[in-house]
Amino acid sequence: MKKIAILTSGGDSPGMNAAIRAAGKYALSQGLIVYGVQRGYSGMLNNDIFLMDDCFLSGIVDKGGTKLLTARCLEFLEPEFRAIAAQNMIKKGIEGLIVIGGDGSYRGADLLSKEHGIHVVGIPGTIDNDIIGTDYTIGFDTCLNTILDAISKIRDTATSHERTILIEVMGHNSGDLALYSCLAGGGDGLLIPEMKNPIEMLALQIKGRRKIGKLHDIILVAEGVGSVHEIEKKLASLLGAEVRSVVLGHVQRGGTPSGFDRVLATRMAVKSVDILLQNSGSVMVGIEGNRIITHPISFAWEGKKTSSIYEDFEITNILSK
Repeated sequence: MKKIAILTSGGDSPGMNAAIRAAGKYALSQGLIVYGVQRGYSGMLNNDIFLMDDCFLSGIVDKGGTKLLTARCLEFLEPEFRAIAAQNMIKKGIEGLIVIGGDGSYRGADLLSKEHGIHVVGIPGTIDNDIIGTDYTIGFDTCLNTILDAISKIRDTATSHERTILIEVMGHNSGDLALYSCLAGGGDGLLIPEMKNPIEMLALQIKGRRKIGKLHDIILVAEGVGSVHEIEKKLASLLGAEVRSVVLGHVQRGGTPSGFDRVLATRMAVKSVDILLQNSGSVMVGIEGNRIITHPISFAWEGKKTSSIYEDFEITNILSK
């Protein structure tokens, strides 16, 4: 293999630039010619593909977002458009592709491999930590720390005004961000899609804390549970007291990536290049027990997630009482 390309796809996450940098620089050091694809599959379809060099790759390890830009491309769902995108790659002699993104991005990569013989490797880049086959995704740790900073600030005003405040965090259909920010941030309650924790039960817990003299609460709500504003109204009605809600929104996506995310991105990127150098592909990389591992790329949607979420949920409930 002589030429590879790198793209980022789907939602951006802190640490993507660290992965781009490591994959590009390591590939160049191994004698490969490296291309960048701007705006994900949309850029591939529109032939927005350029040669990357050390100058492009330098000075980005500490930057949030993605220098390659990202966009969603609905046309890529259609085989005729995938064929055009693949030909844009093949005409340049590109044989391998590193895709940094979520499982939706992996599905597109898998189809490129099956339909057009391009070797693909998926690097899990998403704040949601919702990809099967890896303990952590790039960006999750940074986002978690952003939420923890917000919790500390919001707790100050919750304490001053003796309020219950709901904090909605991202995560798509995964509750990892809400769970671990509640656990690490000393939250007082938790609503995540994976576990049943009725609002009525939450209201009883809050009333119980009021009886023993605790006058404020911070409740973490995963966006996958539903509208935090509707939850706010129902909880206020059950408590007979004022409840406020805060939606952290896209502030969670940005910021300087943590040291953990930079190291994780670098290790995964180097592993991805090594896989392509062996003319292998159609795999995803991940981390399990501090070891960088691989799975078939389809494992991201066909495999079974193994995590401690149920045990950690119980611990969080105990500590939040």
